[in-house]
Amino acid sequence: MLTRFYRKVFELNGHPAAARLLKRFAQSKASKPFTGSFSRLYKLNLQEASKNLQDYQSLHDLFTRELKPGVRPIAEEQDAFVSPSDSVLSVVDHLTPESRFVVKGQEYTVEELLGSKSEAEVYSGGQVLIFYLSPTDYHRVHVPMDAKVEDVYTLGKEAAPVNTIGLKYGLRPLTRNYRLVTKFNAAGVPFAQVMVGALNVNSIERTNHQHDVRRGDPFGYFSFGSTVVICVPKGHLEFTGKTGPVKMGEQIGRWISSGNMPNL
Repeated sequence: MLTRFYRKVFELNGHPAAARLLKRFAQSKASKPFTGSFSRLYKLNLQEASKNLQDYQSLHDLFTRELKPGVRPIAEEQDAFVSPSDSVLSVVDHLTPESRFVVKGQEYTVEELLGSKSEAEVYSGGQVLIFYLSPTDYHRVHVPMDAKVEDVYTLGKEAAPVNTIGLKYGLRPLTRNYRLVTKFNAAGVPFAQVMVGALNVNSIERTNHQHDVRRGDPFGYFSFGSTVVICVPKGHLEFTGKTGPVKMGEQIGRWISSGNMPNL
């Protein structure tokens, strides 16, 4: 029973009016008595959190918790490309010339994801990295690579749950949901990071408005559960091969700048 309740709160699923009420409840002090059961049910590691459980004033406050300094070491190698979040990682290699990819049996295009055909062409033959955040995870999203922020924009109004069921049966949630698209440039090479919002209401907050960002810098957070998608051009990320659970700051690849690409 509690699991179903928290899933509805976490994913804001159901009618839009109900979702707004759930969001308002989760952000209010009325939800504070539920923080203990939520923490126990999802086995949150509050030893890593910056505050004690009793100091969280709402479920939303607990969802968006910050961590103690140093509990997520950031890979230090100069060319390290790191996970932007605690999540489960899956990777789509070798995008088609039309930048199409398949997740849980549904076909998507980078053009739909980014809202631009010309932007999608940049990623033809490249990779899509998908980071799914569960209720257990730390919900702040960080910068995966030293870079310059070239553009930030939002897309989408409709929504579907972005969990494994939603990805398989939902109405193309990665490209219909509200999402925050950030275009980065790292050592002369572009990549796009897309934060995909939860069902029915905007649940994304951008916290970093700097033009120059560093690997591991905080960038924003999800008020409620969702997914991060990163698009990388062909030949510029040497992926470690690790999929499945990853932690923010963990190296998942080596970034290859234009000047360091091998001769093909």
